[in-house]
Amino acid sequence: MRKVCVVITARTSYTKIKPILVALKANPQVELKIVCAASALLDRYGKVELTVQKDGFSISERIYMVLEAETLLTSAKSVGMGVIEFAGAFDRLRPDVVLLMADRYEVIAPAIAASYQNIPLAHVQGGEVSGNIDEKVRHAITKFADLHFPATERARDWLVRMGERPETVFCTGCPSTDVANEVIQNPTIDFSVYKKYGGVGSHPNLDNGYIIVMQHPVTTEYADARKQVGETLHAVSELNRPVLWFWPNPDAGSDDTSKTLRSFRENNDCKWLHFMKSMEPADFLRILYASDGIVGNSSVAIRECSYLGVPAINIGTRQANRERGPNVADVSHDRFEIRSAIERHLNGRVERSNLYGSGNAGKRIADIVSTVPLSFSKSIGYLT
Repeated sequence: MRKVCVVITARTSYTKIKPILVALKANPQVELKIVCAASALLDRYGKVELTVQKDGFSISERIYMVLEAETLLTSAKSVGMGVIEFAGAFDRLRPDVVLLMADRYEVIAPAIAASYQNIPLAHVQGGEVSGNIDEKVRHAITKFADLHFPATERARDWLVRMGERPETVFCTGCPSTDVANEVIQNPTIDFSVYKKYGGVGSHPNLDNGYIIVMQHPVTTEYADARKQVGETLHAVSELNRPVLWFWPNPDAGSDDTSKTLRSFRENNDCKWLHFMKSMEPADFLRILYASDGIVGNSSVAIRECSYLGVPAINIGTRQANRERGPNVADVSHDRFEIRSAIERHLNGRVERSNLYGSGNAGKRIADIVSTVPLSFSKSIGYLT
């Protein structure tokens, strides 16, 4: 029996990880261990650990590592604390392989801790190109990792060009398309957004359409976080359309982003606006699928919305150079440009794309990571 340890650090990663967890749990040859860490444990970011448990998974370890203030300094310190805590967790759990998702800054901590304990590392969504610190983290984890599960063919090619052995790189697609595919098959929203998930602000009527906003600070531009989110606030406030606005991730600049959101809500008549922390993966994608579209700089606009055919307005540089489907329109941090793009682009479904997968990635990844020969050495055949 192979002991597979899966790390969950944020609400965004759980949507992608869940299909893998389902398949691993169903495999009688796998002993599944789950480590929840970072913002996945914090109430102000939706306390994803509760959703993990509600979905029937047991959490083996909890790692508290996010320092207050959300600055470049606290981000760096949080990673350092995470390395120490993950090292202890892996020493106790003794996994055969650790599986990590994507590129948030805190994910570099378990990558370091596993690698320095000679534990094979599997990485999902490597090889992609984007802006922000995510770019550096993603490629750094690639060099730590021993197994790779990129979401696109271009990402696979990029990993091989970076020196990863082709036999360790498996183009599976993104597991979030698995959840999106379930939503397409059953799009019915059988719950009240406000009753089930609470949040703050007004309760605008969603029956005749609404917009989703998810905007995070850009760590390389964190000093501009207030101005950037302010431009988006002013743009959507002039549209006379209901808005569900999801709270930002815990990145450098998030504190300034949050303060700007609170100040705007307190000083303006925001009958059109409701703020949310988080939702369960399928619920969120159903709400997204039924919306007029999404505005902001989250990768969900690029990835899941591409598969769902939901139009997206991508603002700024956070997702720079990431592969796009026909659903995405790019704009700068300018309220007039944002408003014009919303009025022009968020008007009905767009062409769906299988760029990021076809809805069966979770089982493919689970099957491979539970059976493929494991190694933590890259010296054999490296760069040949």
